[in-house]
Amino acid sequence: MYRALRAVFTSIRSILAVALVVRAWFAWDYVHSRPQHALSIIPFLFEPGNIAHSLATGNGFGSPFLVNTGPTAWMTPIYPAILAGIFRLFGIYTYPSFLAAVALNIACAALVCVPISCVGTRVGGAGVGAGAAWLWAIFPNAILLPVESLWEACLATLLLALILWATLGLMQSNSLWPWAGYGFLWGAALMVSPTLGSVLPVLSGWAGYRSRRRGAAWMKKVLLSLAVALLCCLPWTIRNYAVFHTLVPLRSVMGLPLWLGNNPDAGQRPVGEMHPINSSTERRQYTELGEIAYMRLKRDEAVGYMIGHPGRTLRLSAGRFIAFWSGGSVHPIDDFRRNKSLWFRYVLLFNLAAGIGCVAGIAVLFRGRNSYVLPLASLPLIFPCVYYLTLVQPRYRLPIDPVALLLTVIAMQAVIRRWSDQTLRSATPEGSAAHV
Repeated sequence: MYRALRAVFTSIRSILAVALVVRAWFAWDYVHSRPQHALSIIPFLFEPGNIAHSLATGNGFGSPFLVNTGPTAWMTPIYPAILAGIFRLFGIYTYPSFLAAVALNIACAALVCVPISCVGTRVGGAGVGAGAAWLWAIFPNAILLPVESLWEACLATLLLALILWATLGLMQSNSLWPWAGYGFLWGAALMVSPTLGSVLPVLSGWAGYRSRRRGAAWMKKVLLSLAVALLCCLPWTIRNYAVFHTLVPLRSVMGLPLWLGNNPDAGQRPVGEMHPINSSTERRQYTELGEIAYMRLKRDEAVGYMIGHPGRTLRLSAGRFIAFWSGGSVHPIDDFRRNKSLWFRYVLLFNLAAGIGCVAGIAVLFRGRNSYVLPLASLPLIFPCVYYLTLVQPRYRLPIDPVALLLTVIAMQAVIRRWSDQTLRSATPEGSAAHV
């Protein structure tokens, strides 16, 4: 019986099935509690959907606010192009298009179970891998966001999990082809979500270092992977230069979120009221100046405010740090007390527990001098830093949540082992005396 239960618990097919069923059930409940006409339009009225609309109607990669504002580098091209393909197959602003986009997100979110299970198995054994995959299967953010947010977060999460899996496996390869594939994965990831590039130097450097320890030609392999990644991005960079006549390697948008998070009204007015997608004043300024000049203006205003108000900038960043790891709440304790919804409290506590478990897991790996501590710790330590300075949304954290849950399982395993050892030591003298 024990072997049978363990086989079911560690079976990736079982975990995948549960992950898909849970997400499909939530999607079914979500769509049956809302008008189909609303679902056909409202979820697409954000930048990815607006750019996809422009592509699907033959107006090119542009108009992130739906109104015709011309070409844009607001996002990298892969996810809007996917949505545009869905529009062309199932119709623009139709209920089938919404279902297809949600199905894609659900598939990406569920498939994360596979690479994170393999990473966990390599780091801590089959139990750790299965535990991380099970936590991901029931993680509320990974259930809610695929349905409620038609952004690139689910696809980016799957790509980053695959990259981490490949990073740990590269040290066993003596061939150049896996490193070329690794570079292609990075290129695809950057074309989906450029913020993933914040951990590229650490993961690639660690993979090269481990390869060097095995006596392989590590420099050639690392350079090959970086060259392939850059080649994947090069056509988009050339397009941006041809359109805007200035160098825009991936995205042009950094100035706006920096300003939205650091201005006199930040933390006092909802971000949506200041965003060009909702604010007619900001949208008019964006249209008059053009995207590049507008982003530079917002960057300069934000930097000036941050330099002039260092204390408030620090407080705003501290609030975003809390919001990032609590799932979006700047005051999680107060919100927990005020909101009586059991579901809200479950989501809040799960996010907080994952954040605490993430720190504990890093400490366990560091104390045990585990060789995998650097690639695992780099994701939660480096990736969120840009959001501490700008804006925080629940979907921003999703790409590193699988690793946060894996580290939580590692911490739980350490606690269980320590408790078991203490129990065994306390029971041993009594057992020996009884035997004598």
